[in-house]
Amino acid sequence: VNAEQPMPLAARRDPALWPRLWLCIAALIVLWPALRIVEFNPAALFDQRNAQVMGRFLSTFFPMTLTPDFLALVGRSVLETLALATAGIALAIVIGTPLSMLVSESLSISRIGPSTRAWFGPAIRVPLRALLILMRSIPEIVWALLFVRAVGLGPAAGVLAIAINYAGMLGKVYFEIFEAGDTRPARSLLESGSGRVNAFMYGILPVATPELVSYSVYRWECAIRASVDAHARRRRGGHDAGCIPAADPAGRCSQRGAAQGACMNRGAFVWKPWAMLAAFALATCVSFLYLGVDFVSLITGNSARQMGIFVSAFFPPDTSGTFLRRALKGASETLAISAVGTVIATLIGTLLSLPASGRWGWPFRPAARLLLNFLRAIPELVWAAFMVLAAGLGPFAGSLALALHTGGVLGRLFAETLQNAPREPAAALRNAGSGSTAAFMYGTLPMVLPQFTSYALYRWEYNIRMAAVLGFVGAGGLGQMLYVSLSVFKTREAATLILSMIIIVTAVDLLSAWLRRTLGRSGA
Repeated sequence: VNAEQPMPLAARRDPALWPRLWLCIAALIVLWPALRIVEFNPAALFDQRNAQVMGRFLSTFFPMTLTPDFLALVGRSVLETLALATAGIALAIVIGTPLSMLVSESLSISRIGPSTRAWFGPAIRVPLRALLILMRSIPEIVWALLFVRAVGLGPAAGVLAIAINYAGMLGKVYFEIFEAGDTRPARSLLESGSGRVNAFMYGILPVATPELVSYSVYRWECAIRASVDAHARRRRGGHDAGCIPAADPAGRCSQRGAAQGACMNRGAFVWKPWAMLAAFALATCVSFLYLGVDFVSLITGNSARQMGIFVSAFFPPDTSGTFLRRALKGASETLAISAVGTVIATLIGTLLSLPASGRWGWPFRPAARLLLNFLRAIPELVWAAFMVLAAGLGPFAGSLALALHTGGVLGRLFAETLQNAPREPAAALRNAGSGSTAAFMYGTLPMVLPQFTSYALYRWEYNIRMAAVLGFVGAGGLGQMLYVSLSVFKTREAATLILSMIIIVTAVDLLSAWLRRTLGRSGA
């Protein structure tokens, strides 16, 4: 047989071409009504009057205030913000990690083979997955109000609100990372009689460590922004945005240390970067001491009674026909604004992740990283203020605000995923004569696309919860309705809106799981 004989046309045809094409067409059909709802009009960004208003607004930021008293206030605010974020994310990791292990099917002993207790695994996973959805669906402000009733005003309520909300987020993404990687080592260990913990330590963790560290540091950045938002509500200002660019190099150093430190040595799992773990533990202890957090009052009888009174005020939810119609309209607006913003953000993040991961050479990498830091360091509320001036009041401004901030977030996550992806398949294609684009499309993209999809759908889910930002730009949606209901203490209406958010988040979660399974079966 002549080895140089060209391959038949049918063999060279991309087997995934038509599924990808039909998926893109279906996405456009679904997105079209959302574009109509958000009044998508890019021409508004080039209106001369809006540009003049934007220029005058930006000019008010300069010159910056650099007085000693104000800089001292900034320093104290930065320390308090970092302490709140570190303490909150540490508790979230402690809560979210065991939940993710229990929910993950890659660590399920009942799925190994026929068993009389095959029902036991789903009976545990389904309620725990519902618990994770509940934890991340309820907005942080509601968790904060609940814990304020329990422990009073102070940093403890903020730490607990971040911990519970972020534990739901970490638990979801952690178990998706577990299942997106190579699960064969863990399955082999389970089949040989190892327990779930051993299968996790020796089968899952060595492979998933870089992604876990990368995402955990990202959630720490989000906790910093959540703490900044708390400062903004309390002081009507924000002084801590500089923490975000500082967190990015720290995250890259942690990721490199984790990737080099998690390894298999003579059949034993070895974790080398003890210094990194010790530093994190020390930072957590210092944060709790600095904040003076007292959790003892949380377990007292009076705290439980106060939380019970607060929760009982939300029941029964308002199910009147008039309010349900308003909630349905708000839900459709929220879905449209978040969907359009997330799609634009995915395009931005994908384009910037290529240079940010070093695939275009070192001159482009720091520039792309700096731009991603800039996009995600500015909170959605500030972007919303800018976009209102650039595009006018309305849902389009809200979509743009979410798109810019989420684009920075997804670009960072996508870049880390590309860096963690094995390079051997793409290198093999290039050695066989393929170009760089073909090597990326068929050697790298199939491995990272499930994780890309997971991150994009998760950010869509997150943007649904960020509807509170849209209320400030007059975009409507569930967030503005929830803000108004809580402001006037209409807790039964707030309960209906929270239930609507939970239903939407559950639907997105199921869609994410279905897409990941589909992409996994089709090889992306």
